[in-house]
Amino acid sequence: MPYDNGQNIRERTFQFGCDVVRLAMANARGGSWPVTNQLVRSATSIGANLVEAKSASSRREFIRMCEISLREAREAVYWLRVCLAVPLLPAEAHALCAEGEELVRILSTIVLRTKLGRSAKQD
Repeated sequence: MPYDNGQNIRERTFQFGCDVVRLAMANARGGSWPVTNQLVRSATSIGANLVEAKSASSRREFIRMCEISLREAREAVYWLRVCLAVPLLPAEAHALCAEGEELVRILSTIVLRTKLGRSAKQD
């Protein structure tokens, strides 16, 4: 399915957030709440900040919102790794961790290219 104007990354981050929420809710245990809460908050914040970036009033604001999304993506991957190591989440969370790492790479590229004034279409 083709997407225009960054819709693909916004849709992927929305899906990632939903998948993390579903997995965390299905595996919630009493003592795991502080960790899974941090995971859910960071995972859902990625897409929320990208939605905000879409309506940025300047290039600088757009970059800043994308950088926040990138930080949140890195944090979500960290919390997924913690949840897998302890283990608070089942092995299926490895796929979410891989998707989170892919989102980090994509967001890093968006931030870098925007700072340099280049688009993916120019390459």
